[in-house]
Amino acid sequence: MIRLIKGNKQGRDDYLKLLNSRRTEVNSDVVKSVTKILNEIERRGDSALIEYTNKFDSKELNSQNILVTEDEIKDAYNKVDKKFIDSIKQAKKNIEKFHDKQKHNSFVLADEPGKIMGQRYIPLKRVGVYVPGGTAAYPSSVLMNITPAKIAGVDEIIMVTPVRENLDINPSVLVAADIAGADKIYKIGGAQAVAALAYGTETIPKVDKIVGPGNIYVATSKKLVYGEVDIDMIAGPSEILVIADETANPKFVAADLMSQAEHDKLASSALITTSFDIAEKVNKQIEIQIKDLDRKEIIEESLKNNGIIILVDNIKEAFEIGNEIAPEHLELCIKDPFSYLPCVRNAGSVFLGSYSPEPLGDYFAGPNHVLPTSGTARFYSPLSVDDFVKKSSYIYYSKEELQKVADNIMTIAEDEGLTAHRNSIYVRKN
Repeated sequence: MIRLIKGNKQGRDDYLKLLNSRRTEVNSDVVKSVTKILNEIERRGDSALIEYTNKFDSKELNSQNILVTEDEIKDAYNKVDKKFIDSIKQAKKNIEKFHDKQKHNSFVLADEPGKIMGQRYIPLKRVGVYVPGGTAAYPSSVLMNITPAKIAGVDEIIMVTPVRENLDINPSVLVAADIAGADKIYKIGGAQAVAALAYGTETIPKVDKIVGPGNIYVATSKKLVYGEVDIDMIAGPSEILVIADETANPKFVAADLMSQAEHDKLASSALITTSFDIAEKVNKQIEIQIKDLDRKEIIEESLKNNGIIILVDNIKEAFEIGNEIAPEHLELCIKDPFSYLPCVRNAGSVFLGSYSPEPLGDYFAGPNHVLPTSGTARFYSPLSVDDFVKKSSYIYYSKEELQKVADNIMTIAEDEGLTAHRNSIYVRKN
């Protein structure tokens, strides 16, 4: 089911090339289409927003029904199972508990008379959360995007999500948004929703940052409005890498590789192992388990095109390759995984041991599942409370303290050729 290669330099280079091939350039027609939508929303506001929404999604949207009402949220609760509601509430508690530890304290440095310096952490005023509709409507992502923003202290969280023909929104998404604490939910999606959040319209308030996944049009629009507002990241196809030794359970490993492959035909599932026996058994387990899975065709194509098993001589080599791949999700199905945690330099989230599968992180454990993809775990981090605050520093010097350092400052300013900077200090000397 998945091709097997040796972990030599050529083998790893071939796989890295395969991963890079998924990072295709955005089609120029997509950029052109998105740019037109962004410009129209910025220029015409609600009029263009409703026009594009009725063109691509519903035919019935207007300025009176664009905002989700309390009655619609109550109706959503009636459409979902109570066990789902209880599970979402428990997941939210776990996510809150983890992200609460990420909060920073402002500090003041005043250990010398006449000098005070410090740094303040300030929550963003307003954040937009994009939630996909249709088959990619994931209530778990609603929790993961809204909860850290609430903990950070964001004043207002605006959620947008596309509707179906009859103005319906996935009820599970509405329930999750209500439990997570979205302040307002608007029935808009696509590039037009991103534009509305970035520029503001008569109905939609302008936000400071836009987070959340979406299709190629949403991703392109987020990229194009960056600078007007901040964004979280440009997400690529899902990824999982499992590092396994001879103690791994091939049934578990096979299940976990397929759990990522079912996302998308471009998703990548990789196994690096020191055991040829494990490699063979994993492939056999995939053949057995895939028969009963709903998204069998997607999984098969994903594994065929982007799946790989890399056989290495030792665990050290496995981690060397793993750090080059810098996967979104990394599972360590090895003996004593905690002892190898320091070997992990590049990974979005790490899952330790055979009973910590990737879906545990997707839905319930607490750490965020919005993770860097396409090798960007080399320099990006998971979504966190940090993404919803900004920092400001401040400085106070008394007259006497400024006099002590005035010559140093003027010397540096002169060296840089900035005489107005020098003068700003000089006029305060004595």
